[in-house]
Amino acid sequence: MNAAAWRAATRRLIAYLFVATLAACSPPPLYQQQSFVFGTLVEVSLYGAPDAQARTAAAAVLARFDALHRELHAWQPSALSRLNAALARGEPATVPPELAAMLKDAQTLAIQSDELFNPAIGGLIALWGFQADAPHGRVPTDDAVDAWVARRPRMADLVIDGDTVSSRNPAVQLDLGGYAKGRALDDAVAILKQHGIANALINIGGNVIVLGRHGERPWRVGIQHPRTPGTLATLELHDGEAVGTSGDYQRFFEVDGRRYCHLIDPRNGRSASAMQSVTVLVRGEHAGTRSDALSKPLFIDGPARLADHAARLGVREYLAVDAAGKSIVSPGMAARVTPGHR
Repeated sequence: MNAAAWRAATRRLIAYLFVATLAACSPPPLYQQQSFVFGTLVEVSLYGAPDAQARTAAAAVLARFDALHRELHAWQPSALSRLNAALARGEPATVPPELAAMLKDAQTLAIQSDELFNPAIGGLIALWGFQADAPHGRVPTDDAVDAWVARRPRMADLVIDGDTVSSRNPAVQLDLGGYAKGRALDDAVAILKQHGIANALINIGGNVIVLGRHGERPWRVGIQHPRTPGTLATLELHDGEAVGTSGDYQRFFEVDGRRYCHLIDPRNGRSASAMQSVTVLVRGEHAGTRSDALSKPLFIDGPARLADHAARLGVREYLAVDAAGKSIVSPGMAARVTPGHR
């Protein structure tokens, strides 16, 4: 990566919700390795492992991230973009078994979220200019947006038969940007365990999962304030826990003083605007994937139904900031976080 790309990545990270170890400057046995994947900076932090073992394990994780990025890219040549081309032609396509399994998983998450998590709206995301390295900064016409909404692309339109995928609706265009980072976190945990790593923190642009502890204490992370420098809160994470955030400060553009973010409401095709950010804490099976995917519907649906919607999704710990800048903290999360500094 050239210097300009690294500088651009750093600028984007300032706008992202970040979750970073507060002990980044600790001496060994903390081993850290970084790379640029999924359009953001990723970091693998391993504690207590011999250097050679840690180096090998971290390299395996980053190689997996790169493979997932290439397989799931929505606007560059990939298994996913080839599938999208076939769906647009009304044709079935044979996909890698792993991709078929991910699509089935995404279908389940879409159903659970009342279709507010909807990776089938890739066409709308492209219309808004967010299928690009940088948004093009133009608001689409109401007619163009309404035409996409009227076609109602949904994950339920997909027919997955083994490794063959087709769609009942040619408007389905898949974008797994709200799924891939979480899936990568779960894959990273599996890889690290295979390499005998017991204590780790994996951070993909603010989506984080941890294994074990940071020495004598839990891993400690900070949650970025969506509007001002500094942390909104700090949080200790325990073995197997993951945090994911959706925010309007990650990918956005402004026109006439109004902010348009990449999180599109499938119900009306417009950029969701009722929240500044939503952070969820998830544990258990597929914690990484669920932390990534489930923050999206809570962000899109807004503050009025936040508690009820979170309960339906099984999310007990969340920290949200509404459009007016008011923080909304669930009782479960309030017991875990410490207010940050601005």
